[in-house]
Amino acid sequence: MELKWLEDFLSLAETRSFSRSAEVRYVTQSTFSRRIKALELWIGVPLVDRSSYPTTLTPAGAAFRDTAEEALRVLYEMRDELRGKQRTNRDAVTFYALHALTVTFFPKWLSACVARIGRFDSRLVPDNPHNCVRALFEGSADFVLSYAHPSIPLLLDPGRYPSVHLASERFFAISAPDARGEPRYRLPGSRRAPLPYLAYSPNTFLGQAVEFIVGQQAEPPHLRCCFENPMADALKAMAVEGHGIAWMPENLIAEELQQGLLVPAGDAGFATGLDVRLYRALGGERSIVDTIWSNLG
Repeated sequence: MELKWLEDFLSLAETRSFSRSAEVRYVTQSTFSRRIKALELWIGVPLVDRSSYPTTLTPAGAAFRDTAEEALRVLYEMRDELRGKQRTNRDAVTFYALHALTVTFFPKWLSACVARIGRFDSRLVPDNPHNCVRALFEGSADFVLSYAHPSIPLLLDPGRYPSVHLASERFFAISAPDARGEPRYRLPGSRRAPLPYLAYSPNTFLGQAVEFIVGQQAEPPHLRCCFENPMADALKAMAVEGHGIAWMPENLIAEELQQGLLVPAGDAGFATGLDVRLYRALGGERSIVDTIWSNLG
């Protein structure tokens, strides 16, 4: 039995969709289905009712779900302990966050939090959405700070992993300006002259947000990917140097917009709104976590 089979099963229990879980787990649907079947063969009973839509767990699958969650949590905690990765400060509150939010949001939000409840030690781990969710699930994270969008669910059961809305911001296309202050690259581009596109890596939240925006267009923009990086800061630096068009959270580029180093590259149809949410797992025993949570108003 492989641990990834358990992770696959728990993802399916959340999404109730083989295709969606395959996307989340970054495997093909056929590979994902084979791994679920392999787990069922190892257990010896069906865990998933494939005749229902959306997919549901069998009674055995529902009973096994809690066991699978606990098994993964215990195993990953022991792995971290044996690797010597346990926290140097066990009192520190551990936040996992999407990379962009560690720069644009977390420092000021932490200051406001400290002003309300007093100082506390903290640890901030930047990571991608999948690893942030896994850290919360495994108990490695006290909180996860993430963007949220209706089309890009984090696949966390709100009954077990509640969240609080902290802020909202615009996410839109930008470009370096030309000599007249107009965007050097303007959406939607043309088939003959596609725009150089600075892309987020596929497994990033902001990359999925761009896919949503592009997918909403009656006629998709003409883009040619010329650079890819998971980090918004890296894409911003490339955009400032005039290497192409990129989509950015407004807070990350506020200074560049004010200085005229970047300008919007499209109309409102090429933008969307993003929420900033803080997630936690219920059932923890750390009083500081409860104190932070109860003072998020």
